[in-house]
Amino acid sequence: MRVHYPRTAHLPWSPGATADDVRARDLSGLEGRYVVVTEKMDGENTTLYRDGLHARSLDSAHHPSRAWVKALHSRIATRIPEGWRISGENLFARHSIPYADLDGYFYGFSVWDGDQCLDWTSTVAFFQDLGIPTPRVLWAGTFDEKLIRKQLKLDLTRQEGYVVRAAEGFAYSEFAERVAKWVRPSHVQTDTHWMYAEVVPNQLGAKAPFWAVRSGVDVSAEDLTTALSVEPVKQDGLLRDDLWFDAYSRLDAANCYGNTRLVGAIASLLHPRPRAVLMADLAASLEMPTVRRIADAVGLAPRLHTSIDDEFRRAGLARMSFGTDLAMLHSVAAVTASDSAATENVATADVATENVSWSLLFAEDCGLLPGSPIQTLRSACRDAFAELPPLAADRCWGEARQLFAEGRIASVEEAVAATWRWRDAEFPRLLHLVGASGSGKSSTASALAGRDNTVLVSLDDLRTARGSRADQSANQEVLSAGLRLLDEALARGADVVWDATSLTRQQRGLVDGAARRRNALIEHRVHLAPAAVLEERNAQRANPVPAKVLAAQVRRFDPPYPGEAHRATYVDTVGGDASFDGLAYSIWEG
Repeated sequence: MRVHYPRTAHLPWSPGATADDVRARDLSGLEGRYVVVTEKMDGENTTLYRDGLHARSLDSAHHPSRAWVKALHSRIATRIPEGWRISGENLFARHSIPYADLDGYFYGFSVWDGDQCLDWTSTVAFFQDLGIPTPRVLWAGTFDEKLIRKQLKLDLTRQEGYVVRAAEGFAYSEFAERVAKWVRPSHVQTDTHWMYAEVVPNQLGAKAPFWAVRSGVDVSAEDLTTALSVEPVKQDGLLRDDLWFDAYSRLDAANCYGNTRLVGAIASLLHPRPRAVLMADLAASLEMPTVRRIADAVGLAPRLHTSIDDEFRRAGLARMSFGTDLAMLHSVAAVTASDSAATENVATADVATENVSWSLLFAEDCGLLPGSPIQTLRSACRDAFAELPPLAADRCWGEARQLFAEGRIASVEEAVAATWRWRDAEFPRLLHLVGASGSGKSSTASALAGRDNTVLVSLDDLRTARGSRADQSANQEVLSAGLRLLDEALARGADVVWDATSLTRQQRGLVDGAARRRNALIEHRVHLAPAAVLEERNAQRANPVPAKVLAAQVRRFDPPYPGEAHRATYVDTVGGDASFDGLAYSIWEG
């Protein structure tokens, strides 16, 4: 069954409405509701189904500008559920506004399950899984006409207008009450209708290769590394195309699509790089949750190449699933088995491949694949803990996922019952700073230490008190003094900021272990910066560390994995903003 996309009414203050357009006379359907305001794109309204597609007209004929979206549909059609349809803007052909930096030629703006439009959060998530970008959100909040009109200032030379829609889902019959648009005056500024003129394609931007990979395109290694602004990994001066296309093949066979396909592809391509270096290099091109997942796949895949006692295998795989898709991880491990055999104490590539195959079978047999139950448990716990204070909710989920890995709980009911002691948020907090010298930890520490009931424990300050900040000869005594101060502060209920490099899991474990004994919530604040930035900052410091020491720190730095702490935050210091809030990803994302 084919369905017309409804005509979107113009807001009362929209100057672009013509005599035959529909105007919204009554905005009561938006008043009091949380809305999202997205950029209105200048393209052709298009709807895709599992078994076909059409433009606004249900009997739309072929046009050269529709070839690209038809190719997209051929890749994603099987992932559109029966009875669902997705609506968006086909932007291949230039209309009245030229675009020079598109993420793709099709932007999705609504998802329909029969007569029901999905809420905006679910819409964005569904489109990302399909590899389809969504229009930029210009404003969000409880509907306020005066505020929207005051704050939204568009560049009318390159923006057509905006669309206001209720963030919650709504029925097809409610569309006119929940969605309205603002269009610039005299929008159409060409003499000939675009369909009867020569097709002039809009231009794709730097992030388009990422969306192409998400949608199922086998983007070349050269194009992807160019988009990432990193040097490609070569062997004997050549790109490993055999490994590269093997990665795509395995990811597709494992039903890895959307962002998971992108993560697996990049992890396979860049797997020889150290995790910390990789994270710092990719942070400028990709959002931090994606960067973290890529780095985790790079770090965890080699573990699947080695022989593991089956008694401990389920718990290990469950912990890996906290922030990594296990199907994707096994695909990356299979692709990279031959390259890592020599460095992971594995006799041959065949042995490494065999270990990966056994791990995959084991994961399926114990119920961790094809879909990891940790995702279902996470979603259920998010709802169950929704009414708790934010820190309590994070603490309860952090504890619940660890209990799941240990095999002690399997349902949301068991998770709720097992985490009752942390629901009141009456526990101290350890803010554990992590990062090499010059990564911005001191700025973060200064911002955090100014809070009430917060104690700063800085190992550099303790060394200075002993006579010399640079004196490394008494590190054990300095560490012992710091741990004593940490324990005393947590015992009286204070929050503690721990300022040290904490580059390895072993170093972090000593501090985190002391915090666990005092029932503290543990949060890692991870500071990332490229090696060149660290060197430049170090040279400008009043007390620079020796160049060899800094280089050794960069080599040894192994950022935390999900599950090491209750929460984790990645701090953006390269952009000049050392705000302690930084680029955080939610614990609920893994």
